[in-house]
Amino acid sequence: MKTREIGCRGRGMLLGLFALLATMPAAAQTESARQFEVAKNLDIFNAICKNLDMMYVDTLDAKQTVGTAITAMLQSLDPYTVYYPEASELRNFLTGKYAGIGALIRYHLKWNNAVIDEPYYGTPSQEAGLRKGDIILSIDDTTMVGKDTKYVSDRLRGDAGTTFMLKIRRPSTGKVMQMRITRRAIRQMPTIPYYGMQGNGIGYIYLTQFTEDCSKEVRRAFLDLKRQGMKALVLDLRSNGGGSESEAVNIVNMFVPRGVTVVSNKGKLKRANHDFKTTVEPIDTVMPLVVMVNGETASSSEITSGALQDLDRAVILGTRTYGKGLVQLPMDLPYNTQMKMTTGKYYIPSGRCIQAVNYKQGSGGYMKHIPDSLTRVFYTSSGREVRDGGGIMPDVVLKPDTMPNIVYYLNGAGLDSTEVMFDYEVDYIAAHPTIAPAGDFELTDADFENFKQRVLQNGFTYDPQSEKMMKELKKIMEFEGYYEDAKPEFEALERKLKHNLEKDLDRNKEVLKQMLGSDIVAAYYYQGGAIEYALKYDRQMKEACRLLLSPGEYRSLLRPKK
Repeated sequence: MKTREIGCRGRGMLLGLFALLATMPAAAQTESARQFEVAKNLDIFNAICKNLDMMYVDTLDAKQTVGTAITAMLQSLDPYTVYYPEASELRNFLTGKYAGIGALIRYHLKWNNAVIDEPYYGTPSQEAGLRKGDIILSIDDTTMVGKDTKYVSDRLRGDAGTTFMLKIRRPSTGKVMQMRITRRAIRQMPTIPYYGMQGNGIGYIYLTQFTEDCSKEVRRAFLDLKRQGMKALVLDLRSNGGGSESEAVNIVNMFVPRGVTVVSNKGKLKRANHDFKTTVEPIDTVMPLVVMVNGETASSSEITSGALQDLDRAVILGTRTYGKGLVQLPMDLPYNTQMKMTTGKYYIPSGRCIQAVNYKQGSGGYMKHIPDSLTRVFYTSSGREVRDGGGIMPDVVLKPDTMPNIVYYLNGAGLDSTEVMFDYEVDYIAAHPTIAPAGDFELTDADFENFKQRVLQNGFTYDPQSEKMMKELKKIMEFEGYYEDAKPEFEALERKLKHNLEKDLDRNKEVLKQMLGSDIVAAYYYQGGAIEYALKYDRQMKEACRLLLSPGEYRSLLRPKK
């Protein structure tokens, strides 16, 4: 009887709503119907939650159950609309900071333990004297033996100002040490881990993320390089995933005049639409500038590189950027929770939006990449053609050197692959109290021979791509009946492609020396040293410098093609 009464009231409400809709304009009817659908589904969701809490066979964790529903709902929209159960999580994301000791850790299979991989400069880990390879035995009275990296990382982090006792074993000596460490606010990665002069008056700045006040750090680095005699600049935004939009505008403002529109936000709410203009006098509007980008250059990095391209202020070099043209705003929610919501798209000075993917709502949502054939032409300040959709296409397209297959496996693809490399580096560091400066350091041929013998004795194996392809081809040929006729030629080719680990190591000697050298330099000179070391071998950096030393070619790239 009770159910019937609820049903009658529901029918009465619907009849009243339909009568009301009949007298309303079409647009108003559509909006009213949409609002009714929202209210109806919220009532359904609320009823489901209450019934689950009251009648479900097991006691529910409301935070987990509802949190999962919220996350699934937001995932049906786009990857950037995110719910944060704790407001501090969003704050850490926006600032790039957390409270901890400032070190990368990794899991070592042979030792069944998490170990220190890389302490960051100027952090509690570095100040406490932690080194690459140190085995984390316990935190306070809790053992870390056999625990995975997430478990260990969660306990290394905590509130800034809190202290804990860390016990480690140093593998090179076997010595067990204890140290009291105080946690403090740490950037997930230094905003500018390295900047410096590269010779011939060319300066270099590597910006890793657009966190708050990063533009001030870029400004300080730029002015310091000018004092050192910089005549041209390479700004490296490769793998910079972005961040603060206003910081991107501030960095562009260093190179273009006051009063220029850098980026415009446009969304559903008109009051949220906003044009970001340069507001102060620039530092330098004429210095030659190359901005390096790649497929992981996204968001505010694309605003920076795209605006400088549209304003003909810099040559963009590298590979096509990620293509994130959406804008998010943080929103406060009840009970100290927050949400980061996509509220619109941004448009850079030429008027283009470089969003590469259309996110469609529906059951689970789906993505649709915008094909190049559907992108539209826009024009830079000087009249050069540029396109929307699909990220920023560089003025000079140049791919980086590819990593050989064996190097890929030694650097992390196999179960035991990284341990032979990691263990060699730890022993090298223990045997060398000091090394040459980062820009001068080189592993010797004798060092490489030592490493090669370790790999061979370790029983390291990997799966060469050529052998994998040959096996697949053989299966196809056998299935289609062609293998027997081609068997002699096929077997001859297999013999030529037969896996020879020692030859593969020798063939990739220089690349392996560079990778080992980079890790070793980082242990002595931290991230800045590793970047300085790597620039010596960086194909894209060499081309950027060549271009800056060729004024005619540089200027021609910023003029429309005739």
